[in-house]
Amino acid sequence: MTDTLRPVDTAVPEAADSSPKALKRSIGVVGGTLLTLSCVTPASTLFVVVPDLFGSLGTATALTIAIGSLLCIAVAFCYSELGTLIPSAGGEYAMVSTMAGRLAGWLVFVLSLLVVMIVPPVIAMGTADYLAPVVHLDPSVAGAGVMLLATLAGLLDLRANAWITGIFLVLEVIAAAMVAVLGFAHSERGAGSLVSMQVAGSGGHTDTVTAMLVVSGLAIALFVTQGFSTAVYLSEELEHPRRNVARTVLATLAISTVIILVPVVAITMGASDLSTLTGGDIGSMVTAWSNSAVGTFVSLCVALAIINAGIVMVIQNSRVLFASARDKAWPEPVNNVFAKLGRFGSPWVATLAVGVPGALLCFVNLDTLYGVTGVSVTGMYLLVAVAALLSRRGPHKHTPAWRMPLWPAMPVLLIAVLAYILSQQEVSYLMWTGGITAAATLYWAFYLRPRRDTRWLVSLPEDAQP
Repeated sequence: MTDTLRPVDTAVPEAADSSPKALKRSIGVVGGTLLTLSCVTPASTLFVVVPDLFGSLGTATALTIAIGSLLCIAVAFCYSELGTLIPSAGGEYAMVSTMAGRLAGWLVFVLSLLVVMIVPPVIAMGTADYLAPVVHLDPSVAGAGVMLLATLAGLLDLRANAWITGIFLVLEVIAAAMVAVLGFAHSERGAGSLVSMQVAGSGGHTDTVTAMLVVSGLAIALFVTQGFSTAVYLSEELEHPRRNVARTVLATLAISTVIILVPVVAITMGASDLSTLTGGDIGSMVTAWSNSAVGTFVSLCVALAIINAGIVMVIQNSRVLFASARDKAWPEPVNNVFAKLGRFGSPWVATLAVGVPGALLCFVNLDTLYGVTGVSVTGMYLLVAVAALLSRRGPHKHTPAWRMPLWPAMPVLLIAVLAYILSQQEVSYLMWTGGITAAATLYWAFYLRPRRDTRWLVSLPEDAQP
């Protein structure tokens, strides 16, 4: 039991000479923000995830996303403080392991791996819908193609990927801006509709969106801007991480919230009627507000945004897998393979290990896993908040780092709110996520813990030691 309470020793073991090298610091705040924004992928989130919220929350969608964004400010503060203290490619698991113990870190690793492995193929399969104006493709085939393309891009130098994703990001911001402009220009209702709490029911009736529905929807709303955590995964490759991690996290959250929330407000006000809004077919709304050419342009921008998200997510996921191998999470032959770096400085085996299975997952029905992803994200944020509550003790108490305001009230409040949100999720989603974490706990109990001197040795780059 003491493993869950005692911070892990972050010193590199004596056998460090044979351990994998640290990743190369090659990007600044601008490059990191571009990559992180691309992982949030505002346009694909707007066109792929938000329509589901419209279907269940109607006019309360913008309010729910706004509340989720406010909660994410507290989450971003936790990530910023922990990310400057522990700038590791391991992201959440390195932070939580160091502050709250190895078992807590291992469970965060499993939750984060669950999120980052499932989300890319699910979003990638949406590419077919937005390529339809040009070519008709099977969603599974299109998704697999996107995942393979993202895998190839992930093998390149990170600086090159920052430029690639930056170009794609400009296009998706243009698409989101066009939706916002068209929605506001064709407003059918006033700003009061944003708090009218209405959704179209069966038989043409109007139903009221309850407070409990909003709370339940917050799990997905948190996921909408979840990608800002990518800045922490990239912290080992950011120049001057003590300063730039916090800047990248907070800048990304602010920009992505604007890019997503403003079009959602415009769509809510501009939809021709409540049934159209609840239907969530944003592409059809854009075409109705303009013409087919504009609709086609927006759809192609969204398709590029999805490809962009795939590239960044593969980059992020490969860094997590690379870091877990470097920290001895697996049997030694597996660790040696996943920790290999290629000629461009990227973990090429880990990149293939997350990209190729992602392509295969596109042929599996993953619809129900949206709920599991929402639960996993909420649980992951909860454990990060616990780590933030413990971040000012021991050797890290006086370490120069970005410090959040209103500590410890901020993480305490966040823990309470996230625990309540989890309690309001569907039992089936909680059971799926609980079963996976239970299996991970058994792996910890029977493999990692008995080998605590040689396995799950969470380490930091030499220039990040406290």
